[in-house]
Parts: sequence; structure tokens; C-alpha cells
Amino acid sequence: MIKISSYNVNGIRAAHRKGFIDWVEESAPDIICIQELRADETQIPEEVKELGYHQFHHIAEKKGYSGVSIFSKEKPINVFEGIGTEWIDKEGRILILEFDNYYVCSVYAPSGTTGDIRQDMKYKFLDDFYMFGESYLKKGKEIVFCGDFNICHEAIDIHNPEKQNNTSGFLPEERKWVTSFLELGYEDVFRNLHQNVPDLYSWWSYRAASKERNKGWRIDYHLATQGLASKAVEAEIEMKWDISDHAPVSIVYDI
Repeated sequence: MIKISSYNVNGIRAAHRKGFIDWVEESAPDIICIQELRADETQIPEEVKELGYHQFHHIAEKKGYSGVSIFSKEKPINVFEGIGTEWIDKEGRILILEFDNYYVCSVYAPSGTTGDIRQDMKYKFLDDFYMFGESYLKKGKEIVFCGDFNICHEAIDIHNPEKQNNTSGFLPEERKWVTSFLELGYEDVFRNLHQNVPDLYSWWSYRAASKERNKGWRIDYHLATQGLASKAVEAEIEMKWDISDHAPVSIVYDI
């Protein structure tokens, strides 16, 4: 059994102050895919570095911005940074570890909430990531993409869906992209294990007591090839932790 957690920590230094170590020790994932690291390697707290994981990072060029990491108890056989698109790779959004029988990827998709320019870049990212996902299907090894995709796929994944159709993160074009990506041959692993269960969210605005009222969005995913997805036996959004505006999405795979 391997437990993989995806966690947008909204800054590893802030997360460290708010109980990240306690979460790791209690939840005890074998692999942690982190998004929004917002630090370079010299700024990661020593206590985090000493957790007992092999730690790998794809750092954004812009200081205090974006960045993804993967912490793994098992040493990988290969590490790959980026997607091959210059502007995406400068923002530190993709990191892949290769193991004997599978790959694990930490993904942080752009948000489009700051305006049309970033929304257009989000669509460009999604176009390139679609081809990236397609290329990995040809490698003959299972893969799971863990991360913050900044999209709710279905109405069940967002509170008040009828009021959100013009909101970045729930636009029809974004939702169609998730459908098309799954049609390539990937599975939404969490939803597979919680079919038709409402009110399961992974992100809440800091405004208007959104988490206390559970007015959230499910934008953090494990998107896995079908063989790996079929081995998922348990999935949880760990809502009790108030370390970030996101909650960890943790899935146990029988591999």
C-alpha cells in the first residue's frame, strides 16, 4: 500500500508555521505532491527538510511565487522538471518522479481569476498539458498527476454551481477540458471512490467563513491512468487541517 497526498500549501514557510509538520506526522503519506511552494531551497524550513523524505523541487524564477515539490520516502529512479514550454517551466509548475512501475507528477495549473491575460495563459497551459498527458500514455507505465488544476469539473464539485458559470475555474471551456483529458484514458480517482457524494471540496476562500460553511470548490485532483486508478482503495480530503486555504487530498493505492 502506498499513500499519496496532493497538497497546495499556499507557501511552505507559512504552512510550516501553521502545522505542516503535525499533518505529515499524523497523516504519514509515502509521497507528498506539493503546490505553491513559494520558496527556493534555501528558504525551506530546516524542520521540513528533516522529515525523512527524498525531496525534489521545481522552483519558479519569480521569488515567492508558484513552485512545486515532491517528497518521497522511496528514492526515485529519475526526476524530470517541467513540460518543455518555456514560460510554464519558468513558473515552476510541473515535476515528475519516476519509480520502477509508475510515475508521480506534481502539477500546479495557473489561475485565471486575475483577468483575461492570465485566463488566456491558463488555456495555453491546458492545451500544452493535454499533449503532455497524451505523451505519457505512450510510455507504457502508469502515472498519476496530483495537483491543483484550478478547475471544478462538474456541478457536484462546487457550491452554488448555478451562480458560477461565468467564473474562472468553472467556465464551460475549462470543464470541457477536464472531460477531454479524462477521455484520453485518465480517471478522476477521488471521484471514482466517492461517486455522487456532494459537498466534498478541497479549497475554500478565506472570505465569509467559507470553510466553516463548507462553501468550497474541488479543484485538487489525482488524475491517474486506468490501471493505477483501479488500485485506489481509499480516498480522503483531510478537511480538519487549517494549514492552507486548500486541504490535502490523500489516496491509498494497493501497489
